[in-house]
Amino acid sequence: MVPRAPIERECDVLVIGAGVVGCAIARELTRRDLAVHVVEAEEDVCCGASKANSGIVHAGFDARPGTLMARLNVQGAALMPGLCAELDVPYRNNGSLVLCFDDEGRAGLERLLAQGLRNGVRDLSIVGGDEARAIEPTVSPEVRWALWAPTAGIVDPFLLTVALAENAAENGAEFSFNERVAAAEPARGGWLVTTSAGSWRAGAVVNAAGLDSARLFNATVGDAAPRLSITPRRGSYYLLDKTAAPVPSVTLFQLPTDKGKGVLVAPTCHGNTLVGPTAVDVEDPLATETTAAELADVAEKAVRSVPDLPLRSVITSFAGLRAHEAGHEFVIRESAPGFFNAAGIESPGLTSAPAIGVMVADAVSRALCATQRGDFQGERLGVPRFADLPGEEQASLVAERPSYGHVVCRCELVTQGEIEDACRRPVPPRTLDGVKRRLRAGMGRCQGGFCTPFVMQVLERELGLAPSEVHKSGARSWIVDGPTKTGADDPVAKGGER
Repeated sequence: MVPRAPIERECDVLVIGAGVVGCAIARELTRRDLAVHVVEAEEDVCCGASKANSGIVHAGFDARPGTLMARLNVQGAALMPGLCAELDVPYRNNGSLVLCFDDEGRAGLERLLAQGLRNGVRDLSIVGGDEARAIEPTVSPEVRWALWAPTAGIVDPFLLTVALAENAAENGAEFSFNERVAAAEPARGGWLVTTSAGSWRAGAVVNAAGLDSARLFNATVGDAAPRLSITPRRGSYYLLDKTAAPVPSVTLFQLPTDKGKGVLVAPTCHGNTLVGPTAVDVEDPLATETTAAELADVAEKAVRSVPDLPLRSVITSFAGLRAHEAGHEFVIRESAPGFFNAAGIESPGLTSAPAIGVMVADAVSRALCATQRGDFQGERLGVPRFADLPGEEQASLVAERPSYGHVVCRCELVTQGEIEDACRRPVPPRTLDGVKRRLRAGMGRCQGGFCTPFVMQVLERELGLAPSEVHKSGARSWIVDGPTKTGADDPVAKGGER
């Protein structure tokens, strides 16, 4: 047999990585007359740091004044409400409090206040413990002082990433998944990028590869240039049930001390409470397992902020890795002509993503002399959220599409029609976790114990997959491996119902 020749494809800009930053950059690039392609090593968007994100829109007082991180944090926070409205993504301006438990800690709050004011954060103030409890009644009686940041917010990090990708695709960007970048080298007129699926010739490349961004950055700078160092930093979380009470409506941080930064207790846009994360440096970029010790640390610190925190209502725990750059600064620059980097993007990376998208897209466009398009469509309408619709709208939707009357996920009231519509969108899910991130099916109290087989059936029908091809997340996370029956008594072999 003659070996198949490697596939070689072309585009104007190749974006490496489909997390929230890569998707934000891709969307901004589609405002120009450019052929944009996104390659992602995993099976879907939002599979790296973005999928284990706390969803906090930081006000901007924590980053060091004068840094790129500080500037993009404040710019991104200002852009976020309008962006979420445009893309039909849940966002809430709930504010945040940084808690201090003794008078000695007030100096730390003063430092954060001064930083925030220098960074351009509006309406920051230090309040006493009683005023903090008036703002958020769940706050511990031990709290003496707090930094109040009313401009902080919360967002759905999964839907934000998906919405950015879908809108980019609606404006012409293309996506390839399960395609890992092996190498990049200068070529005539741009770059030759070798991947697990062939190669790309691109006029410019954007490296938004998260934990893998240092490898690509270092391979493209000269031998004498400083190397980029990125460490996987693991954060573990608890997620509480929607019925848990009492829970805060404001995001609660703790003042950093010599014993550690503490953990946050925060509401989500969908009514849950998120507790965490830890900050543990690891060597393995795949080490997303949770440990008893780290989760115990989360619980111990969280109850200091909210003594009555109902940890008995935990429905799941999880961990994610963020790309910690040695200098704790965003690395956004060209490492070689035409090779642009958005590396070391850790917290407040989600908040900064809209501003990073604008900054990188502008730089790429200048390099390629790209012009603005006149037909860019920035608005995106999401899949109807059946559970949030008034009764008459639910009835109308079911009359039009009966599959919207079939509830698949009881915990989150997600219907078959919603999953079908998600599968028919520009960047569809291909896994159970992909459906969960888009629609919350499997994210409720039973964590998919009831709805998993039904979600699998919809994915099989809509995407033409065999049961063994429907995975939980990546390529090796099988749910089923094959039929338990063979021969004439196998209903699947007969074309019958499973």
